[in-house]
Amino acid sequence: MFPKALDYESLNENVKKVQYAVRGELYLRASELQKEGKKIIFTNVGNPHALGQKPLTFPRQVVALCQAPFLLDDPNVGLLFPADAIAKAKHYLSLTSGGLGAYSDSRGLPGIRKEVAEFIERRDGYPSDPEVIFLTDGASKGVMQILNTIIRGAGDGVLVPVPQYPLYSAAISLYGGALVPYYLEETANWGLDINDLRQSVAEARFKGITVRAMVIINPGNPTGQCLSEANLRAILNYCYQENLVLLGDEVYQQNIYQDERPFISARKVLMDMGPPISKELQLVSFHTVSKGYWGECGQRGGYFEMTNIPPKTVDEIYKVASVSLSPNVPAQIFMGLMVNPPKPGDISYERFVRESKGIIESLRRRARMMTDGFNSCRNVVCNFTEGAMYSFPQIRLPPRAIEAAKRAGKVPDVFYCLKLLEATGISTVPGSGFGQKEGVFHLRTTILPAEEEMPAIMASFKTFNDEFMEQYEDHRGYSRM
Repeated sequence: MFPKALDYESLNENVKKVQYAVRGELYLRASELQKEGKKIIFTNVGNPHALGQKPLTFPRQVVALCQAPFLLDDPNVGLLFPADAIAKAKHYLSLTSGGLGAYSDSRGLPGIRKEVAEFIERRDGYPSDPEVIFLTDGASKGVMQILNTIIRGAGDGVLVPVPQYPLYSAAISLYGGALVPYYLEETANWGLDINDLRQSVAEARFKGITVRAMVIINPGNPTGQCLSEANLRAILNYCYQENLVLLGDEVYQQNIYQDERPFISARKVLMDMGPPISKELQLVSFHTVSKGYWGECGQRGGYFEMTNIPPKTVDEIYKVASVSLSPNVPAQIFMGLMVNPPKPGDISYERFVRESKGIIESLRRRARMMTDGFNSCRNVVCNFTEGAMYSFPQIRLPPRAIEAAKRAGKVPDVFYCLKLLEATGISTVPGSGFGQKEGVFHLRTTILPAEEEMPAIMASFKTFNDEFMEQYEDHRGYSRM
């Protein structure tokens, strides 16, 4: 009997190749333990509200009014909502053609795309065109749409930083392309060496792969580093020389925890460089409402902006976006509110600033607490989290632990993370899910647990780790750090 179309044996092979460690084996085991009644701390994914971060008040007020516009006709609405939230809700409803239940343009509401363009101009100092800005259901959908447009088949490669966010490896596999890794250097605070980039491209071309694009994640996920202006210039020059489109994943641009390297967009650096590169290099930049002090992951709001992309290509991307008819409209309003928040003098301004600054300042303290906590543990070293939402410590596993993992049929850092989960309830992601150099092991954890819980979490980790090392170290031939 022939297999049916959705029998496993008949599935699209690209679907089978997809792996996504953030929701992989560790997450599934953590979910099982939670059902059994064990307290689990889910630090495996950058999901701020799930770990206790409170939503910003003003955007929720505005969207609540947009979702229930009959409230605007209630004579008591002014007792429940501030006047600027009421005005903002009326503004966004006026941009729609039937409220939040109606489709928008497939690129998103024109009025909100205009607000995004104005935000980009304020940030970078250069005008932005709303016609090349697409609103999307989270940044991930935008990334997947652009990769699908770039990858023509198995011979097309995309340069991706390793360690990488597994969205990229998963999407490249799904679309039948080839991931071309370029390794970030841990001992140089996860910096990028252009010579290593050249070597990666040369090796790929030797295998017959046509490298067509390069991804940067700035600030980095899972590594947490912030790219300097000099580093960005070198990357842009390289892409220009090699005729690559640069994909700038900049979703963590609000998450900066030091003053030495502020966020600078790839687009600003490109424009600062001037012609011919500023007129020719193709760049697609991504942002979202899921990160920063917003943390609105469940709302699925994002955008991408295209620079130096030919009009015919924009038309093709628009055509494919039209297949889905419309990005979700409430998320578009969240995006509008993110790029056009309360201004000085507005009724809600002081509260908005107090809430948003409070979140970032707390994250800055948590980044330091987590880094210091990891570096106090045996056989653990960790670079400071300069930005984003993650810590990526290196776990120097003793040979006996690696042997035990092999006997258990597990990758060594998966073995370690499973033991950590069972002992402490802390759910992390093994470094192998992001890519790492051979023989080097890491884990990724968010810095998002509540600040007041962080000391206990790090103490629990330290107790587990030091007991693990004591169990597996061979004291005759393995030195402690």
